[in-house]
Amino acid sequence: MRVLVVFVGRPGTGKTTLARLTSAVLSAANLRIDAIEAAIVRSGLADPPFTPVGYAIAHEVAAASLKAGVHVVVDAVSADPAARAGWAALAAEAGTELRIIEVQVTDPEEHRRRVEARTSDIEGLMVPTWAQVLALVYEPWDTDRDGQRLLVTNDGQPTETMAKIRRYLGASERRTSS
Repeated sequence: MRVLVVFVGRPGTGKTTLARLTSAVLSAANLRIDAIEAAIVRSGLADPPFTPVGYAIAHEVAAASLKAGVHVVVDAVSADPAARAGWAALAAEAGTELRIIEVQVTDPEEHRRRVEARTSDIEGLMVPTWAQVLALVYEPWDTDRDGQRLLVTNDGQPTETMAKIRRYLGASERRTSS
C-alpha cells in the first residue's frame, strides 16, 4: 500500500533534511513546497507570499503520484488547520495511509542559530529570517482537530531523529517491500 508522509513544522527545524532521508528510505517522490514556490517565482507567475498556491500544486502532484502507485513524502510548514486537513483529505481520496511528522527544535537559541545560518539551496528561494519565523502564526497541533502525528524533536543529529521516524513508518516500510 502507498503511503503519504507529510513533514510539518516551523521553518528551520530540519523538515527538508528529514524528508529527503525519508524519501530515500521509502523510494518515494519528494515534494517540497519551497521548491514549488521558488519555481513559481522563477517563472514570473507570482511573487511571495503564495498562501495556497504551492500547496495546491503539491496536492495535485501528490495525488497523481499516489494514483500511479508511488509513495509520497511532503515537506511543508502546514501552519494552520486548513493545510493539515488538506493532507488528510488527499490521503482519504487516494485511499492511502497518512503519516504526519511534526518537527520541532526545543532549544530556541539552537533554532535561531539554524535559521540564521541557512542559505538557499534553490534558485529563487528566499529563506525566512528569524524575525519572519517568529512572526509566523503556527497553530499548535490539536489531535482532535488535526489528527494523529508523530512529534519529533530534531535537536541532535538527523540520524537520531530518523531512528524514531523509521519506527513510526515501520508498518509502511514492510508494506513497500512486499
